[in-house]
Amino acid sequence: MHAAKTVFVDRDGVINVNRPAYVKCWQEFDFLPRSLAALALLAGHGFDVVVVTNQSAVNRGLISRDRLAEIHARMCVAISNHGGGVRAILYCPHRPDEGCTCRKPRPGLLDQARRWLGVDPSAAVLVGDHPADLEAARQAGCRSMLVLSGRTIDWTTGELPDGCIGVVPDLWAAAERIVVDFAAPSRSTGDWPVQAMSARAPDRDGVLGMVRA
Repeated sequence: MHAAKTVFVDRDGVINVNRPAYVKCWQEFDFLPRSLAALALLAGHGFDVVVVTNQSAVNRGLISRDRLAEIHARMCVAISNHGGGVRAILYCPHRPDEGCTCRKPRPGLLDQARRWLGVDPSAAVLVGDHPADLEAARQAGCRSMLVLSGRTIDWTTGELPDGCIGVVPDLWAAAERIVVDFAAPSRSTGDWPVQAMSARAPDRDGVLGMVRA
């Protein structure tokens, strides 16, 4: 298994502003306040970040895989320029009605991280903005944290899903908590690549797209 500790991070509503009509081009991609600083904080404390995101806009015909790869490449460059890094991006392109195994709340993205990247979900934590993220983490045996910066803006019940260790305002607050609770050996942020390269797994049902940064 990969030695560094891993933080799985949902994209829309956690790193960038969630758009009900989907992010279809770079001009529609807006980083949330403090998200870049949060990713730099995680990098500086030795955590690998793996983005896990549902992107049904692809199979809805609203955005091509190439355009999505361009958005992710530019996102990774911006993150790197601010001192952070993304080890990989795993995404599900399917619509909810397609019944795939990768769309959260199913755990396929985390299962792929185990197989492709050697990440042990039980030693990781997932940060997401929706109960579907928390359920995917639970099914994979991964801990989770809920942020209120996206689709979930309030949490009134005192009960949390199994494996969820807290509710925080945003990714920065989650990163602060993770750094304290899951401390990893620090490393220089200069270890992160300054340019992003994209690659995609074979396009077949059940195999997810991946962008390596």
